[in-house]
Amino acid sequence: MQAVPTVPTAPIAFGIDIGGSGIKGAPVDLATGNLLTERKRIPTPEHSTPEAVAEICERVLAFFELPADTPVGVSLPAPIRYGEVLFMANLHQSWKGVNADQLMTASLGRPVSTVNDADAAGYAEVAYGAARNQLGTVIVTTLGTGIGSALIVDGVLVPNTELGHLEIDGHDAESRASSAAKEREGLTYGKWAKRLTRYYSVLEMLFSPDLFVVGGGVSREHEEFLGLIKVRTPLVPAALRNSAGIVGAARLAAPSHSS
Repeated sequence: MQAVPTVPTAPIAFGIDIGGSGIKGAPVDLATGNLLTERKRIPTPEHSTPEAVAEICERVLAFFELPADTPVGVSLPAPIRYGEVLFMANLHQSWKGVNADQLMTASLGRPVSTVNDADAAGYAEVAYGAARNQLGTVIVTTLGTGIGSALIVDGVLVPNTELGHLEIDGHDAESRASSAAKEREGLTYGKWAKRLTRYYSVLEMLFSPDLFVVGGGVSREHEEFLGLIKVRTPLVPAALRNSAGIVGAARLAAPSHSS
């Protein structure tokens, strides 16, 4: 019988990251951003309705012995405004219009705050990762099936930016510059970098950021392409990788985002 992890009594919060294929959770040390145990992962149900997903989140949380007052944050692949899901891309369409804060709070039996998954990952990079201690405007992008984005100004998250859907040269940006587009069209890193240069140049013109953080699975290969992107703003690879969504959701759920 597998032992239930006992979580140390430290400044902690619990993060859950909901994806199209898996739902992952772990307690997070708010002082360091480190996961305090291995993640618990359960596959996302095929019929991924709000109720079915909330039940999996309850199972993930129940795997750990946590103090009753531990803050819980949940990241979702959707824009969220005052707890309400505005639309849903990768889960069941019945999520639209659901108050995810209320749903998760009722299901998990404790206060829960929800956040867009790209916002959670981006905020984690500012709080603990590649953009830690960076003042001014930071734009975090995740290059994957699409392009996720997070905009953080002087440590304050501006939610639900969806900068992957900017129209650039008559195209939805992510349709040309995501890592999926690179694979689909068989682009070399050099040709892809030209498209990324165009994309980041537009972001640069619109926001005059102080730093770009480039995440997504392809960031593991950052040495192949980051140096080929020709913009004035510094670009750095994301640091937290697969734990970013959990860490960011946990941090944003903590009172005053304190560490």
